[in-house]
Amino acid sequence: MNLKKEVQKMKGNKGEWSEIYTFLKLLGDGIIYAGDENSNTMNSIFYPLISIVREEEGNFYYYNRESTNIKVINGDGNILLTVNDQRFREMSESLYHSLGMMSGRSFEFPKIEEFLNNINVKKMKSDSSIKRDITIVVHDLNTNTSPTLGFSIKSRLGGNSTLLNSGETTNFNFEISPALDTASNIKLKSLVNAIDSRSKIKDRIKYLLSNRYLLDFKNIGSKNFKLNLQMIDTLLPEMVGEMLLYYYNGQATTMKELVDLLEENNPLDFDQSSDHKFYETKIKNFLTDVALGMTPQKKWTGLYDATGGYIIVREDGEIVCYHIYNRNEFQEYLLRNTFLDTPSSSRYRFGEIYESQGKLFIKLNLQIRFH
Repeated sequence: MNLKKEVQKMKGNKGEWSEIYTFLKLLGDGIIYAGDENSNTMNSIFYPLISIVREEEGNFYYYNRESTNIKVINGDGNILLTVNDQRFREMSESLYHSLGMMSGRSFEFPKIEEFLNNINVKKMKSDSSIKRDITIVVHDLNTNTSPTLGFSIKSRLGGNSTLLNSGETTNFNFEISPALDTASNIKLKSLVNAIDSRSKIKDRIKYLLSNRYLLDFKNIGSKNFKLNLQMIDTLLPEMVGEMLLYYYNGQATTMKELVDLLEENNPLDFDQSSDHKFYETKIKNFLTDVALGMTPQKKWTGLYDATGGYIIVREDGEIVCYHIYNRNEFQEYLLRNTFLDTPSSSRYRFGEIYESQGKLFIKLNLQIRFH
């Protein structure tokens, strides 16, 4: 075997290697525990692992746990090889420690890669167009069934992973008022766009709001993303627009803080006389749909791609899952562990005042990350 060539083929970043780590560790441990809202292990809720299903170059492979062995079976039902689960634990531990010592953007691990090749794993990462990162068959103790579930993997072994990726599709457009004459428009646009501090977008918004200008949400750059949000809740575009103003004005960063501001200010004038948590509930539903399938680019049908839920790889290497059966814990986890971030303004073309039909506008971008 040309090992050097194969190692280069398996080269990947920490997020991609984290998917491999999850695959190895789950097969080695044979069980996955549920997590609470703080990603602590809930020992009373767990799912015994039956199999992991992988697609490689158009072929399906099944990694079935039987007692202390892992049987690798192809799509025709033929057993290709049998490996003791201790080897999977050894490989996962080796990969975990190696990742902790590495710095940079891309890595290769010849020892791990050789083991993966032997068990017919040659692809680093799942299709980026879907939310599902790993497909697992578990024994569900609640229903005494063995469902095949898709989970999205989020790892804390590297940098902050994203919940909602940014792009020009996630630009929100705001009209600046009151309306000014042409000369004043030119002066304000030049003045604000010239602000070039480290946090220039936030400083530009702070300048506008502190000088009594109003920013009124008008639309979203992507019609599809707007319709997707309205599928979740008809007022969600306006709600997220308000959150963006809080964030770029420097009032809050975390989703929990932003939701608290929405509940306090009640910008959409909900009837709060009975203490209904309108904003918290709607934002939790939004985060859940993003986590399990909704993207800005594709038409959202309401059908989850990650049918099982989320898998979190903690800093200590332990793994917990948020099954859709444990929806309350999952939603609370999403609310308490995500925040808004500012992506590249030049790449996604936002953050500068522009003029259209004699009116001034500014675009603000939505990006959501995990802590």
